Amino acid sequence: MLSAQDNELLCRVGPGTPMGDLLRRYWTPALLVSEVPAPDSDPARVRLLGEDLVAFRDTTGRVGLVGENCPHRGASLYFGRNEECGLRCPYHGWKFDADGACVDMPSEPPTSVFKDKVRLKAYPTHESGGIVWTYMGPEEHRPPFRDFGTESLDEGLVSATKVHTPCNWVQAMEGNLDTSHISWLHQWDGVDQIPDDGSDKPGYPTNAMSWKFWRHDRAPRLEIEDTWYGFKYVGIRETPAGNTHVRMSAYCYPYHTVIATVPFGTGHGMFVPADDHNTVRYQMATRDLGSIAEVGGENLFALSPFEFGPSEVDRNGIIPRRYTAENDYGINREEQRHLTFSGVREFVSQDFMVTESMGPIYDRTQERLGTSDKAIIRMRRLLMAAAKKVAAGEPAPAVAGELDYLSIRSGEKILEPDEDWRELGTDRDPMVHRYDTTSVRTPVAGA
Repeated sequence: MLSAQDNELLCRVGPGTPMGDLLRRYWTPALLVSEVPAPDSDPARVRLLGEDLVAFRDTTGRVGLVGENCPHRGASLYFGRNEECGLRCPYHGWKFDADGACVDMPSEPPTSVFKDKVRLKAYPTHESGGIVWTYMGPEEHRPPFRDFGTESLDEGLVSATKVHTPCNWVQAMEGNLDTSHISWLHQWDGVDQIPDDGSDKPGYPTNAMSWKFWRHDRAPRLEIEDTWYGFKYVGIRETPAGNTHVRMSAYCYPYHTVIATVPFGTGHGMFVPADDHNTVRYQMATRDLGSIAEVGGENLFALSPFEFGPSEVDRNGIIPRRYTAENDYGINREEQRHLTFSGVREFVSQDFMVTESMGPIYDRTQERLGTSDKAIIRMRRLLMAAAKKVAAGEPAPAVAGELDYLSIRSGEKILEPDEDWRELGTDRDPMVHRYDTTSVRTPVAGA
């Protein structure tokens, strides 16, 4: 458990808070590119790290991200006119460009120079991987953009989504990093009837067999390795045939997760705080892995009784919520007794149910952690230590431009008797050389 003081340190992200100051040292997802699709298109509201902002794409195609309230009398610029390289307030016509400069003040005399003294809060933006990113920290500490692979991703392969969850960002992210809950929350009785397809042996199991392993051994042993970007860790399970199955996931400062998949994964799930009580969950593809899906075979999603989200995503990436606390996440008590462990049909809503039901910010002085919570504990400690270091004048971790962000991968495999899980997903992994060829770096001697 955490002290009340540490829980506040971990969860509060507004301006001037230690954790908020840490998060502002990174380029942060602000909205999807699809939300400001064309020059002079409609502005979009953005709530980010406790600040109310407005995004707009100007006539030249540049995205501005500015404070929502006009510095004149405070009217919301979300209702402004996006025209001729600026956002014009509907109240008195004051107009601001993407840098926050007031470029027109028609309600003042033509001879007035007052507009040259007025600025609107504005943050720099960068578009990559279908996301508009922003940097909200001190200009003197602005880092290069971290390229996880999206900078060179072909336009046809760009994929990014977002969905809102009304709870603190840390508890949302903790759910994603928890490898043991898949043996419980996401299970259904029919897993036991899935036939053995012969992949319970060293190598890569099918997706269906992976689910059987999760159900067979429901108390995984966790091991963690610290890395320059955060850490990676495995949940170790024994298979029905007595083999060692591992799921390896990665955590990257400050809110990036790369979750285990067969044979390895590179997609990022990001848990971005809108404010202390609301989180935007982003998912983005970082590169083209070709036919990697063939390794795991048929996806078990087609065999399960679960729903896996709407077939159409609203507004090109914004995922609507069909099940919320208001309708008890669609729980069916009869199915909970006889079909699924949770009684909730929609897969992602199973996660929402448990993380949102903790309350907006869970009181971690009340929790009791076990051995299956090692990764959660490590993530919390790293974040709190990083926030304290930034507060003491030290740099944020994992922001340097020369770091190899493409090397952050997850993995899942049945190990050979003498195989080290730490090699999975690295540039030394033969499967990485086969499927992630454009991202493989020559290993450093002794690394």
